[in-house]
Amino acid sequence: MLRVRCLRGGSRGAEAAHLIGAMMGRAVTGWTQKALQSSSSAAVAQSHLEDEHVTEAAAQDCPVSSYNEWDTLEEVIVGRAENARVPPFTVEVKANTYEKHWPWYQKFGGQSFPVDHLKKAVSEIEEMCNILRHEGVTVRRPEPIDWSMVYKTPDFASSGMYAAMPRDILIVVGNEIIEAPMAWRSRFFEYRAYRPLIKEYFQKGAKWTTAPKPTMSDELYDQDYPIRTVEDRHKLAAEGKFVTTEHEPCFDAADFIRAGRDLFVQRSQVTNYMGIEWMRRHLAPEYKVHVISFKDPNPMHIDATFNIIGPGLVLSNPDRPCRQIDMFKKAGWTVVKPPTPLIPDDHPLWMSSKWLSMNVLMLDEKRVMVDANETTIQKMFESLGIKTVKVSIRHANSLGGGFHCWTTDVRRRGTLQSYFH
Repeated sequence: MLRVRCLRGGSRGAEAAHLIGAMMGRAVTGWTQKALQSSSSAAVAQSHLEDEHVTEAAAQDCPVSSYNEWDTLEEVIVGRAENARVPPFTVEVKANTYEKHWPWYQKFGGQSFPVDHLKKAVSEIEEMCNILRHEGVTVRRPEPIDWSMVYKTPDFASSGMYAAMPRDILIVVGNEIIEAPMAWRSRFFEYRAYRPLIKEYFQKGAKWTTAPKPTMSDELYDQDYPIRTVEDRHKLAAEGKFVTTEHEPCFDAADFIRAGRDLFVQRSQVTNYMGIEWMRRHLAPEYKVHVISFKDPNPMHIDATFNIIGPGLVLSNPDRPCRQIDMFKKAGWTVVKPPTPLIPDDHPLWMSSKWLSMNVLMLDEKRVMVDANETTIQKMFESLGIKTVKVSIRHANSLGGGFHCWTTDVRRRGTLQSYFH
C-alpha cells in the first residue's frame, strides 16, 4: 500500500502571520486522488519502493532520531573544508560581513580561501572527527565537491562556497531530516554534497523533507541595504530591517535551535518570516516554533548567541542579550552568560565573531566538545559539572563556525519531551 503523509497546521504567531498572511494562499487540493487514481499505478509505486528497499522504520530502528541539543550523541555529520571558496561579494554577503573585511572579499571572492590556512583547517577537522570516534560517536562526512564551478539559473549566476557547516543546511527534528532552502546564492547547490547521505538515511526509514527552494532573484534582497557602520547595523536590526525581504521563504537551519517539542528561531539576515512560517506550519501541531530576538547588529545563525546545552539550561551571549529572556526565566530555565572569548584579535575571522567560543557541541548532558584554547569557558563548564572534551579548531573557525556549526547531529539517544512551559 502506498502511504501518503498529509501535513496540516496553522500559524501560531501573530508576528509572522501579520507579515505574510496576505501572501499565503489556500493549498491546492485534489492531488491525492490523481496520485492514486488507479490501483495499477499504486501497485507500480509499491513495487518501486520495495525495489529501492525503502522502509518506514520504527522510531527505535530509524538511523535518524534527535529531539534536542544534549541527549547522548550517537551519530553526527561533520563538514568538510576541502575545496572551500570565498563567496562572491554580493549584497547578501556584504550585509553579513563587517566592513573591515570588505576589501578582502572584493579581492578574493570566488577564489579559494588561503591554501595554507585551509590545509590547517582540514587537519583540525580530521582530528575533531578522530576524537568524536574515540568518544563513541559515529562520524559521517559529505561528499567532496569542486565549488569553483560557476552555475547559472534564470535569476542569477554564482560559484559555490563549501560543505563545511552542515548545521546551516540540515536540521533533524525527530526522525525527519529537513533541508533548509538557504539565502546565499553561493550556497544554492550546497545540498548536493549531502544528498548521498540523506538518500541512505531515507532508504533506512528516515523522513526527508526539502523546504521550498527560493529563486534567489533580486527581489529576495534589499539591493540598497544601507550599511556603513556597526551603528547602522544596530539601528536596522532594531527596526526589523534585514537584507533579505519577504519576497519568498528562505532560512538557514542554523537559525533554529531545538528543545524537544519547542524550537526557537530568530529573524535574521538569512532567515525571513516566510521561512519561519513555513517551518511553523510544517512542524505543527507536534512542535511549537517560537520567534525570539536579540540586540545583535548582524543576526545570522542563533548558536553563537543562544545555545541550549541541557534541559532548562542555556548559554546566552552577554554582548547580544535576548529580548525575551524573562520568559525563559519564568519557565524555570537557568541562563548562563559565558565568559569573554580568548581568541586573539589578529586571528582571521572572515565570516564570524569571537563568540564561536560558545558554539559548543554537547556529547551528552555531562560532556561538551569545546575549544582547547578557551580555558575560561572550560572552567565555566566544569563549574556546571560538565566534562570538557578539548579540541583546537582555530583555523576551522576562520571559515565561519565552531563545533556546533561544523556538525549536524543525526542520532541522539532520547525521546520527545517538553522542556518549556
